[in-house]
Amino acid sequence: MITAALFIPVLCVGVTISLSLRVLVFQWTAMSMRVCLSDFEEEARKVLPKAVYDYYRSGAEEQNTLADNIAAFNRWYLVPRVLRDVSTVDLSVSVLGQQLSMPICVAATAMQRMAHPEGETATAKACGTVGTGMMLSSWATSTIEEVKSAMTGSSGGGGVLWLQLYIYKDRELTLSLVRRAEEVGYKAIFVTVDTPYLGRRWDDMRNRFKLPQHLSMSNFSTASLAFSEGNYGNDSGLAVYVAKAIDPTLCWDDIIWLKENTHLPVVVKGILNGEDAVQAVNYGVDGILVSNHGARQLDGVPATLDVLEEVVRAVQGRCDVYMDGGVRRGTDVLKALALGAKAVFIGRPVLWGLACQGEQGVTELLELLKEELRLAMALSGNIDSCRAS
Repeated sequence: MITAALFIPVLCVGVTISLSLRVLVFQWTAMSMRVCLSDFEEEARKVLPKAVYDYYRSGAEEQNTLADNIAAFNRWYLVPRVLRDVSTVDLSVSVLGQQLSMPICVAATAMQRMAHPEGETATAKACGTVGTGMMLSSWATSTIEEVKSAMTGSSGGGGVLWLQLYIYKDRELTLSLVRRAEEVGYKAIFVTVDTPYLGRRWDDMRNRFKLPQHLSMSNFSTASLAFSEGNYGNDSGLAVYVAKAIDPTLCWDDIIWLKENTHLPVVVKGILNGEDAVQAVNYGVDGILVSNHGARQLDGVPATLDVLEEVVRAVQGRCDVYMDGGVRRGTDVLKALALGAKAVFIGRPVLWGLACQGEQGVTELLELLKEELRLAMALSGNIDSCRAS
């Protein structure tokens, strides 16, 4: 039971340099000042076009759940145990049968080439270097095959790829994505179950969000499916796209249909209560991702951390439980593990790292979070991420 607070203060020290040196040392200065994940976001905010930053950052409607996803971690406290040998801390974990270097994975975030020209391939290389898992969005701006090739060719070569899947009205199209993922070695399918329609994202509506003309959702061959038609009226273009393409009739029987059409493990992404968790297990899923879609669908739903324990209790160990939403510090990861998550997924922070410095920015961000987790575990007396409590 987690009952007392553990704080790890970080001091940010500013460095003043002369104007004549600013251009020469800009990159070094930016990197030296990135001591926490919020530093990456602040830097990304300055370099991304407003509509792109708004798309990545914003949530649904008044964004109350968006704020609460982060605030929820401050409602839980860590009780450190002392006089334990913490000279060696093991962060490794097995996720869906694949060994990872840490219980911190990369969530599916769409259209990453808006953040950096290399987009998802840069993120995949970073995950390969660090040795963790990446969930590729169906709405990626790089193909399933390109991302696999990038991870395989990374310096570490130790990453794992999973496919995030929307169920399209065209079921053959849906299965074609699954087959392509199977053929090149993806290790699981994460099926999104919380998006029969797109949530009301006010920032995107005001910006009339759509993909820049030079980009498309690269896994689709037609302009209408690749979100590159350009004529989406005065609303969020993505909301129009979802209404046209995604199947709102999705029900539990479709989980059976999907499992019958793939040999890969199937994880349901978007569970927020124990009842649905039990139903998911009864329908044979291989894992549950507790998620409110980054607070981008229905404003006013609970923070994911607040329902994590309920979901873990409900499944009674019959499948692994993962969570995303609001993870910004190593202590956040530790709290989620202590509440029963096997691993956590991060989305927006990865985009900030990508916008800052491409592959290197994502690698730096993941390594920073990994080190924060290692320190949090050591200072709280935990030496094994699989036994955090």
